[in-house]
Amino acid sequence: MDLSIIIVSYNVRHFLEQALLSVRKAIRGLDAEVIVVDNDSVDDSAHLVRERFPEVALLVNKVNAGFAVANNQAIRQARGRYILLLNPDTVVEEDTFHKCLRFMDEHPEAGALGVRMIDGGGQYLPESKRGFPSPFVAFCKAFGLSRLFPRSATFNRYHLGHLDEMETAPVDVLAGAFMWLRKEALDKAGLLDEAFFMYGEDIDLSYRIKEAGYTNYYFPEVTIIHYKGESTRKGSLNYIRIFYLAMILFAEKHFSGPRRSWYILFIRLAIYMRALMTLVRNLFRHSWLFLADLLILWAGVVLIKDFWAEFYFNDPGYYPDSFNLVNAPLYALIWTGSMYLSGAYDRKDDLWAVTRGLFLGSLLIAAVYGFLDQTYRTSRAVILMGSVWALLTTVGLRMVVHYLRYGEWRTGVRKAANLVVVGSAEECERAMQLLNKLHVSKNLIGWLSPDEEYDPHVFLNHIRRLDEVVNVFRVQELIFCARDVRSDHMMQWMNLIGSGIEYRILPEGGVSIIGSASSQVSGELYTADVRFRLADPVKRRHKRLLDLLVGMFLLVSSPILIWLQGRKWVFLRNVLRLLTGRSTLVSYGQEESGLPKLRPGLLTPADAHPWLNLDARTVRHLDFLYARDYALEKDIRILVGNLRRLDR
Repeated sequence: MDLSIIIVSYNVRHFLEQALLSVRKAIRGLDAEVIVVDNDSVDDSAHLVRERFPEVALLVNKVNAGFAVANNQAIRQARGRYILLLNPDTVVEEDTFHKCLRFMDEHPEAGALGVRMIDGGGQYLPESKRGFPSPFVAFCKAFGLSRLFPRSATFNRYHLGHLDEMETAPVDVLAGAFMWLRKEALDKAGLLDEAFFMYGEDIDLSYRIKEAGYTNYYFPEVTIIHYKGESTRKGSLNYIRIFYLAMILFAEKHFSGPRRSWYILFIRLAIYMRALMTLVRNLFRHSWLFLADLLILWAGVVLIKDFWAEFYFNDPGYYPDSFNLVNAPLYALIWTGSMYLSGAYDRKDDLWAVTRGLFLGSLLIAAVYGFLDQTYRTSRAVILMGSVWALLTTVGLRMVVHYLRYGEWRTGVRKAANLVVVGSAEECERAMQLLNKLHVSKNLIGWLSPDEEYDPHVFLNHIRRLDEVVNVFRVQELIFCARDVRSDHMMQWMNLIGSGIEYRILPEGGVSIIGSASSQVSGELYTADVRFRLADPVKRRHKRLLDLLVGMFLLVSSPILIWLQGRKWVFLRNVLRLLTGRSTLVSYGQEESGLPKLRPGLLTPADAHPWLNLDARTVRHLDFLYARDYALEKDIRILVGNLRRLDR
């Protein structure tokens, strides 16, 4: 057998489907096998493979064993003289495997091969070719020198910036997203090191293949799409921790003496520096509007106070100096805090959430006013005018931001992206039906036929005029129908048109439209699949508020409720955990893999049926329904029925 293709999948059902469809086309004419290892996915990935891809050998793990362990499972049973490790969030061209097979047969010294990768927006991914992470290389990458000098052979050795992306050449490190391995070289170098859970195992294996006397090649005559980030997003602290700890593991394994110590020092410094930069960046990205509101409201109340003191009291110094440092920031915090609780910062253009939050905030300020010491009390007129100022400025700010982003003053109304769909009439219609079903608003420019012969009453034009159509009609989004458009043609058009628009793919027979505008975020889906209400930030915030209220109720009622519990100290501990946020009132009965994350719970959805002996499958389904249909009443109902069971 020529080739064994191994795909390790974890909760990426739609991406896996698209990858397998592209692989099915690419192995035509080859003696090849496909092995999928499912790492305990909960999104029906295994069922998809069994139903839609019966030719694929499927291994199903009961736990998420990690990338290296799962690949090794499949490698041990693979029969090909070449083995390809392929990510599930990839799309390969129809002739990908034929070209790679030919190159490897012509280069017997080649132990492994990697290809040119682009992200879902058509941008080249520099990790397609890399150098070994020596201490100096690690230093340049960690402290940004590689970005400052992207073409330098010295400062950007990590991504081999001096090597043209279209030049075939020997390289040090290949990406695990597409790693074509000669079985003979793998037998000498050994399997993937299972000490690496995620990241780093490709660097380690590339290093060992070279140590075994073989050459690693970068082969850009083949291009694949790699959506990236489906397991860990690059902008997250979790990514930084996992990636750099993998680098430390690599150093501990292959370096020694001062070189090893310096490398580990650089890596640890990089972890702290990147973590700090990520925290600051994420904080600003998520809270800039909150901070802007806070400053505007604070400054506005101070200006109103100054105006009222001079206009009404004829005394610029009427209010005490403490007003600017106590009253004004307190009012601003109450208003912004109320808007936060109402969801105004989750849906930034929701003016009703803004208005609701400000109204509740003004009521709270009026209540607080009565409890303040006479020294800190201000005129009620200042509070009233401040409320009007708060409403006008917060609403106005959102309207300006919305206009700058979407060219539309009315918030909640976003200018629909100009869309072109490329494919047969049947598939184009299916794409539009899916978008309509999901209420995705697009300004359809038209359909393009995959053939030069087409019905002008149905199609705007044909695919050979795609670049002209994009330029003339200012197209912002393209959907390719994979049944009608070859993968290599998609990638050619993405390369020609560039990254100014968003590209998406409708897999043959799939119920999702897949794409990604950037390598820094995970792939995006238009899908008819389930959406969890518990994933809504507002719902989660309300759940936390309920936890606090229930915790205070339990604490006040503990002299009575404690006698209903078998383990009284455990009950008190649980109340404290609820109040401090270390636990939530109701959480999943089993591991929450694939569901919105929750803290450990005092109770579970299964406790709504305490008289039944439920099996694991039923408990899992109850968890799923709880996350999908979450409402506060569910938690309250479960609590009321289990007041005697809070000591677990």
